[in-house]
Amino acid sequence: MAITVVIADDQEMVRTGFRMILESQSDIEVVADVVDGEAALAAVEEHRPDVLLLDIRMPKLDGLEVTRRLSALTAADPARAGRPRIVIVTTFDLDEYVHTALRNGASGFLLKDASPAMLVEAVHAAAVGDSLISPAITVRLLRDMAPASGSAGRTPSEPLTDREADVVRCLARGATNAEIAAELFVSLSTVKTHLANVQTKLDARNRVEIAAWAWESGLATGGT
Repeated sequence: MAITVVIADDQEMVRTGFRMILESQSDIEVVADVVDGEAALAAVEEHRPDVLLLDIRMPKLDGLEVTRRLSALTAADPARAGRPRIVIVTTFDLDEYVHTALRNGASGFLLKDASPAMLVEAVHAAAVGDSLISPAITVRLLRDMAPASGSAGRTPSEPLTDREADVVRCLARGATNAEIAAELFVSLSTVKTHLANVQTKLDARNRVEIAAWAWESGLATGGT
């Protein structure tokens, strides 16, 4: 089945460009494109898309507020869990925007100057519960999300295994699952299993929260 996508951006040229790029893929269907945050929420309610591509600066409701509201709906209604997965696509990579979006449950963050291939990859990643952040901001973002005190912010329900810790360190550097598998000489399915176990132990919503925890706890820089 095709991955269904809603595009929310107040610039017509951007919406048209994104639609053309995504609909060139046989497994992606754009079910709506809208011009503001309120229309984005309405489109999500009507179409129940797999992925929402969301600008930050829009009329009526900005992308950060849309992300927050959808995250709250998901938390309140288990039937909505995991849908839609939100990818922020914006001109602005201001840290405050990125931090807020990801902490509110966004699955990815791309700049509008990202390549068409990266946009497609971000949609594919989000659709399967993965995430993709523009390489230009990944490591800086996650490192800076760690509080100055070094507090972990959350405690795993049980300790991570050595191999799980290795996988998380790679993840915190912005590596994809395939890159982690190659670096650690394990299969892709093994990487996915380790990440699923870590996600459960941390009660994390997605791999972005896992990576943020790795920086916050010091694991990403070699701590325990």
